[in-house]
Order: sequence, then structure tokens, then C-alpha cells
Amino acid sequence: MPVLPLRGTVIFPGLTAPIAAGRPGTLRAIESALKKDRLVFAVAQRDNSDEPTADILYSMGVIAKIGQIQRGLGGVQLLLQGEQRATALQYTTTEGFLAAVVMPAEEMVPIDGNDPAFVALEKETRERAADLGERRGLPEEVVHQVLESVTDPGRFADLVAGYIDLPVPEKQGLLETLSVEERLRRVLVHIQRHVGLLEAQEEIKSQVQEELGERQREMYLREQLKTIQKELGDDDQAKEIVELREKLTKLELPKEARAEVERELGRLERAGRESMEAQVIRTYLEWIAELPWNERSDDHLDLRNATEVLEEDHYGLKDVKDRVLEFLAVRQLRAEQLAHEVEEVGELPASKLQPVRDEATPALKIGELEDRSITDSKEVKSRAMAKGPILLFVGPPGVGKTSIAKSVARALGREYVRVSLGGARDEADIRGHRRTYVGAMPGRIIQGMKQAGTKNPVFLLDEVDKLGVSFQGDPASALLEVLDPAQNDTFTDHYLGVPFDLSEVIFIATANLQQTIPGPLLDRMEVVEFAGYTEREKLQIAKKYLLPRQLEESGLADKKIEISDEAIASIISGHTRESGVRQLERQIGAVARKVARKIAGGETVPEKIEADEVRELLGRPKVHPEHAKEENEIGIATGMYYTPMGGDIMFVEASIRRFYGNRANDGEQVGPSGAVSLILTGQLGDVMKESARAAFTYATNNASELGIPRDRLGAIEAHIHVPAGAIPKDGPSAGIAIATALVSEMSGRPVRRDVAMTGEITLRGRVLPIGGLKEKVLGAHRAGITTVIIPKANEADVEDVPEEVRELLTFHPVETLNQVLDIALVQPEEPAQPLEAVA
Repeated sequence: MPVLPLRGTVIFPGLTAPIAAGRPGTLRAIESALKKDRLVFAVAQRDNSDEPTADILYSMGVIAKIGQIQRGLGGVQLLLQGEQRATALQYTTTEGFLAAVVMPAEEMVPIDGNDPAFVALEKETRERAADLGERRGLPEEVVHQVLESVTDPGRFADLVAGYIDLPVPEKQGLLETLSVEERLRRVLVHIQRHVGLLEAQEEIKSQVQEELGERQREMYLREQLKTIQKELGDDDQAKEIVELREKLTKLELPKEARAEVERELGRLERAGRESMEAQVIRTYLEWIAELPWNERSDDHLDLRNATEVLEEDHYGLKDVKDRVLEFLAVRQLRAEQLAHEVEEVGELPASKLQPVRDEATPALKIGELEDRSITDSKEVKSRAMAKGPILLFVGPPGVGKTSIAKSVARALGREYVRVSLGGARDEADIRGHRRTYVGAMPGRIIQGMKQAGTKNPVFLLDEVDKLGVSFQGDPASALLEVLDPAQNDTFTDHYLGVPFDLSEVIFIATANLQQTIPGPLLDRMEVVEFAGYTEREKLQIAKKYLLPRQLEESGLADKKIEISDEAIASIISGHTRESGVRQLERQIGAVARKVARKIAGGETVPEKIEADEVRELLGRPKVHPEHAKEENEIGIATGMYYTPMGGDIMFVEASIRRFYGNRANDGEQVGPSGAVSLILTGQLGDVMKESARAAFTYATNNASELGIPRDRLGAIEAHIHVPAGAIPKDGPSAGIAIATALVSEMSGRPVRRDVAMTGEITLRGRVLPIGGLKEKVLGAHRAGITTVIIPKANEADVEDVPEEVRELLTFHPVETLNQVLDIALVQPEEPAQPLEAVA
């Protein structure tokens, strides 16, 4: 029969569809059908090509009968009545149009038409189709009449499929579905999608209309309200000002602050609601209202409880804990004493709570507190608790400085606020910006007080050693007023412009390096040094704190996973290099995560992880610390150094040779004869270079006393090198190590491999004290050193070294370089060989 190609549509059996035909081949096919039985094979095209061929036609279509036909200039309009599915077995072209050999396709009807599942499916499809028709706006009677007129399930599915708006491929898929039950199910899915789409469209439309309606209504009401308020002399701004005034009236503000608030409220009342000035004033007054002018938290300090809190939160740090407990004990006794006076007398002069001022500076304002008496014992306790030195916790990263401050707040029952000052380069970071600037805000101190919500928090100033200086001012200088108990009761932020009392705040500062803190700022604080942890302490901290926390975070708390002490020790030595435990916790967390991954993947994991499993999980060791030499060597001495990451040993190498000639390069000292005397390499700083020159001068001036042969003096070239050349090094404490290496090389006497030394040297051979002894000794102990040479002036600092380390080391306090050499050098088995001359 003739083929009628369909573009953009699919005809289903039982449906009548209007078709417009205009292509020559299609018109010839229609004419051929009209001459016979008016039947055509209506089949959809795969694309919208104008020249249909067998390749772009689907194989399944519908045998349709041509009904009414209307001819026009551009083609014909006709009605097609779908009668039966059919499959094209072969397409051919005859007499200018496509024809096909087709075979009718039989539907697969359920054997049991009364099957409950099938009946339910058909019923649900009919109900949802009726719902879809009604949602599209068709009258309910028409929808039910059309749907009830079709009783056959297959015809019903075709009816609905023909009226749903679907892409051609999906409609063709429904046409090709011969199973009635499957076709009903697929039609139901498409109905559900269309219903959901219509529901979403209706909801959006409703929201838009509602919003437009509400806006119009709101605009109308606002215009009416403006008119009414104008007649009554009242408006929103007046109401806001009244509420703000009530809030500010309840505050017990100082005289200056009260006067400023009243002045700004008057300006706000006169300013227009939408003016920029009104917004700035309102923001300022809201800041005033939200600050804790008189809100205090109750102090409930119990020294036993404080001890328990510190022991519970931290392992080790005995000296630090003792100093913190002393700090708290003095405040407790002082507060109890003054509170008792208040109870007996009924009042207490505020001047008694003021810090002692230097009589040589009478220009300092005493502050209005001294002009009144205090009757509130709570205020007395709060002020007495804050009175005292400001603690500065100094130590490497990860040793517990910040967490100790948290524990202090917890022990006192006060709020805790932390402000990081690292990288602050502007005075306004501390004091705020003046309100004349757009977007002005208070400084970090006032912001922290607002965050605390009370006027007596524990306030941590973190990283004060990293304050910067720029053309915008020095924030360290701005901190002087904050940390001075004689001035901070009248601290004035540039934004507020009125004094704010910080005298009840307990300030605690932290730093990694004490040397970078400006002198005047350091003078206002009492330094509490945090030393690095020993490997034994790190092991206990990992077992008690780090491991349980990381197992909890990795979801392994209930898996009974353990890590042996040997495994933790291997992590400490092979994967971390620090004084604290921050990197250690990261590595333990990495182990926990890898174990969690294995468990989640169904792999078997041992209940106790040993050192071998650690290497498998974390890979090869990433840290390769220095170790003591395996044998005594000439010209190589072992020094010690200290960085914020902890202490370690370093090797100083010396070499000499005799030569003739004139040459001098940068970093080389030229002797009287014109010969180069000293070469310094290893990225040494100026101070370290000066130590090397001092050591060289001492060695050459005292050659006979030091046992240096005459042939090793004169026109010689001495080369001093400190390995790890990519790392800058500086400081005077390597002086005796450099001198020992030089004397060893020049005299031919080896240096003991088990000896490490630290100390500054003078031209006369005196050994001067150095800093960071504890960290240096701990680093030397880790490296396998058993004997340590230290300056005599640092002998008392040995007590800071943990006892278990002290017992394993031998300390030699010295005052002169000769004492150092007597300990560090050994007599050679053979005398030193003469130097060969090098041109």
C-alpha cells in the first residue's frame, strides 16, 4: 500500500488526525490510495527531511484510512483515521512515491483481563488521565465522556498517547509497544510527568500572582500609612528611635558615653530616614547598645578544680601549669580578701582596685572609677580577678598555648574570646576606624568584647609576635594601652569615641618568638615559656588525646582499633619534625583515614596496628633528622641550633690549605700577606660570619697554646662550611662549634663524635651564654648525642630539661674555649701532615 510519511507526529490506531500534505511523493501516494480502497501506511520519519527515503522511516506505523480531503494551492488537507498497527517488511519506490509491503501487528493482551494488578493499572491510568484533562482546562463532563467511550484497554492507551504532548521518538516507542499492560504503564508514567509539570507551573504562576498582588497591596498600604503617619506626626523611624532609646537608657553608661549617645540620638531624630548619615548613626548606636557595659559572668574559681581542668586538658607542661595556677591562686585570694572588706564595711573605694601607678607620671588619668565607691561584691571579685600581670605564652607551634588559655577560661567560668593578630599591619585593626570613613568598624578588641557578651572574659591575643608595621601605623603600639592595667580602664576605640572599661578582662597573649615582640609591649607582659615536648611526652599525648580524637573523627571509635606504642614512635620519628604535636595529629589522622577506607571497602584490618603497618599506610619516612657521626673526624664539630619548630644538631666543617697568590672574593677575609685567609659558605648570616672570624682570629693568635703546627699558619686558606646550604643560618651560638672545627683541622686532632656544643665565643676565648638551651638539648638527645658542652652561665637552664633526658646526658659547663677543646678534641694516633702548597 502507499506510504504516507509523517513529519513531527505519530498516529495511533483508533484516532483521527488532520494531516497537511504538500510534498510531490506524498501527493502521488494519496492519489494512488484514493483510486483504490483509500488505505495508506502512515509511518513517522526519524528526522524532518523533505525527501523521505526508506532509511529515515520507522518500520512500524499504522494502517490508516483517508477520510475527508480538501485540496488547495499548496497541497491537500485530509483526515486520517488510524485503524491498525502494522510493520513494514519492505519499502519500494513506484510511480514516484513510496510503497510498502506491510504486515498487521497483533497486540499482546493479558490472558486474564480481570487480573487485579492489570485492573488497578488501568483504573489508575484512567483517573490520572482524567486529572490531566481537567488540569488542561477541559470540562469535566467532556473528559469523562471521552474516556468512558473507550472500554478496550489497548485503545484507551492509544487514545491517551495520541493526545499527550511527547517527542516523536517517545510516541513511536509507545506505538511499538505491543504489550497492552506495558503500554498502559508507560502511558501512566508520561501522564504523571505531565501532571507534575502542570502542578509546578500552577504553583509558580500562583506565587508570581500572589507576589505581585502582595506588592501592589503593600505599596497601597504604605502610601496610606505614610499619609496617616504624616498627619499624626509618627513614623517607623520615630518608633525605631524610641526602641533604641529605651535599650540605651537601660545601660549603665559612663558619663562620656551617655553624653555621646544623647547627642547622636538627637542627630538621628533630625536626620532623614533614608539619608546616609542616619544609617551611620543608627549603626553606631546599635554597637553601643550591644556592648557589655555591665554584663559580667560569675567567677567560681576553685584551685582544685582548676588543677583538675589543666591536668585533664594537657599532658606535661608542669612549669607552665604551676605558673598558671599561681596566677589564678593570687587572684582568688585577692578577690576573697576584697569581697570580705565589702561585706564588713559595706563599700570599697574603687581606687583600691586600680593598679599601682608610677608617681613619676602624674599626668596619667586615674579615671572616674576612683571617684566612686563599689558596693557590689560581684564587681569587686571581677575586678580583683583581672588585676595582675598579663601572661605571654611563648613557644613553638602546637605545644598547647591556645588550649591552656581555653582551660583558664573554663576553670574561671568566664567567656573565652580569641583574636588572631597575625599579619595585622594597621593601627585601626586594634583601635578601629573613625566614623568619618565609609564602612568604618570598631577594632578587634571591641569586636571581641561584643562577641564575649560580658565585660570580664578571658581574652586571648594570638600571635602577637607577627604584628606588622606599615605606613598606616603600628598595631603593637596600639596594644600598649590595651595591655597596660594603668590605662585600659579608659580604652578608647576610634569608632566608639568614648572610653570602654577593659580592666576586668584577663588578657593572655601567645607568640612563637619572643625576639620579634617590641620591647615596650613585651615589658607589659610576663613571659611563660612553653618548651617542646620530648618523644616520650609526645607518645603519651598521642595515646591520651590525639589517637582517641582521630579515631572518633574517622568513625573508628567503636571498631576497637589500636595503634601500638612502637607504631606511634615510628610516626613521631619518621614522619614529624616539630616541637609540638600538630603534625603528629595530622599523621595519626592520616593513618586512621586509611584504616577507615580499608574497613569500608571490606578489607581485613588488624585490631592493633604495628610499626610495619604504619610504613605501609604512610609510605617511607619523610623526615631525615641529623644523627651523630659514626666515628671521630678531623675538622668536623657538632653544633646545636633552635628554631620555632624545635631543636636539632648541625655539623660545622673546616678545611685548610696553603697556597700562593693574590685573590679575594665576597665573604673572604684577606690576610696581611694578601693571601685569602677565610672562606665562609652555607648561607651564613652576618652574626654567624662574625663568630667564624672571631674563632679564626683566636685560633691563629693562640696557635702554639692550641698545638697548631707552624706550617699550618701564614699563607693558608681556611674554608668553613655549614651543610644544608639552601637553609639560611644565623646567630652567635655556633661560635664554639666553629672554633672547635677550625682548631681540629689546623691541629690535626679529631673531634669526638658523641659531643655537641653551643655557646658564643669572644676574641679572648671566653664562652658567653645563649638561648633555647632546652630545645637544643632535646634535639641533641634525639640525634644520639651523649655529651653536651654548654656555657657556664647557662648551667641553671639545665634544670628545664626533662629529668629522663638529663639522666642520659653528660653536661660540661665551660667558661673558656680551652675548656671546650679539652673536652671535645682527642689526641690523634699520628701527627698532622704538613700542608702541600697550592698555586
